[in-house]
Amino acid sequence: MNRKVVIVNRHYPPNPGITGESAWDLAKYLIKNHQFEVHIVHIEGNDDGGGARRVPVGIVHTLSSIYDGKNKVLKQFAGFLDGYILIRKAMKIDKSATIIVMTSPPLLPFWASLLLKKGTPPERKWALWSMDLFPEAFVAIGMVTEKNAVYQWFLKKTYKNAPNKLIALGRKQAEVLDEKYYKQSAIHNGHQSAQKSTGKLDTTILPCGVIFHQTYESQLPTWRKLDGKIYFGYCGNLNDAHNEEFLIEFIKAFDPEKHHLVLALYGKKAQNVLEFAKSIEGITILPNVPRSQLNFLDVHLVSLLTKYTHFMIPSKAVSAVAAGGAILFCGSQESDNWDMLQEAAWLIREEANLGEQIKEYLSNLTAADLAIKKQNSLKLNIDLQQNVLKAYEEIADFCRTGL
Repeated sequence: MNRKVVIVNRHYPPNPGITGESAWDLAKYLIKNHQFEVHIVHIEGNDDGGGARRVPVGIVHTLSSIYDGKNKVLKQFAGFLDGYILIRKAMKIDKSATIIVMTSPPLLPFWASLLLKKGTPPERKWALWSMDLFPEAFVAIGMVTEKNAVYQWFLKKTYKNAPNKLIALGRKQAEVLDEKYYKQSAIHNGHQSAQKSTGKLDTTILPCGVIFHQTYESQLPTWRKLDGKIYFGYCGNLNDAHNEEFLIEFIKAFDPEKHHLVLALYGKKAQNVLEFAKSIEGITILPNVPRSQLNFLDVHLVSLLTKYTHFMIPSKAVSAVAAGGAILFCGSQESDNWDMLQEAAWLIREEANLGEQIKEYLSNLTAADLAIKKQNSLKLNIDLQQNVLKAYEEIADFCRTGL
């Protein structure tokens, strides 16, 4: 019976960040509940992140990046090569170990598809734990066009060799990935057309943002007052995939007599919003809100630009529900965030006037409406916790069996 697992990801505690925390949580579960020998292969460094500084578990293999400077071009190239270094190290740990490949740095699944392909001795059993999807997100960012020959080559190679198991963030992302792998397989095997796949991959759904071993504080943090106001918060990354305009329009519309806004931002678009917000009454700006304090926010602001739907799924929405909060979501109804969590959420449509929608939402929001959404959130959280437990057990079963 196989008892060794290798988890591969750029981030891992004590560095902050939700993907590293997620790897930590799964590792802790496999060690504690099933006595697996869990190895983690990650890159040394400390990017911005809003996660907790966890004490690492498992046998940690920390590798150095070939470049840790600020030059964007060199950083992108280094991230590409880091993926190769990570997979090669994972392959050397133990030939019988199951390898769980996450999706940071970008193109890590490309290297997994290239190096862990079936039929290449010694054959490795591996799972893809999908978070952000690359190279597709490069098109959404505008870095390349969809018809670019280099992009198409990377896309083909990334999905040419499917994993033995897919661990997806939601059912809609799973359907997209299943189809991508099936399409490339059909092309590779000479099929004239690729029909839509129906469950070709062994799939587990594991939403990101539910930390199974998370605890929440009971004492009010300094930023939360007993003032009868509704506390909104945007805590986390504000990058290419997120809607900066949504947050600015919210700041313009909220009423400091009724509402309070907590901002703990990092990422490409953060500084612009923080500059806009710094002199406005009713806003608290913090470097970070620990996950253990998220339960003191009533409504969590979450955004995802429509063109990133399925390529990126904000974990902060799931974290909000896990903490018993409601969600104001600006994005597509096709997103897994909305698909899973809409009973605890309100929707702001990206294609309509953001300012008018937000004003209407705030003018109609009552304490009773909020109470219903938060009650629904508590019910959803029970389901999420059960789903995470089920997912962890499915992963454990997969890891302990041979090819």
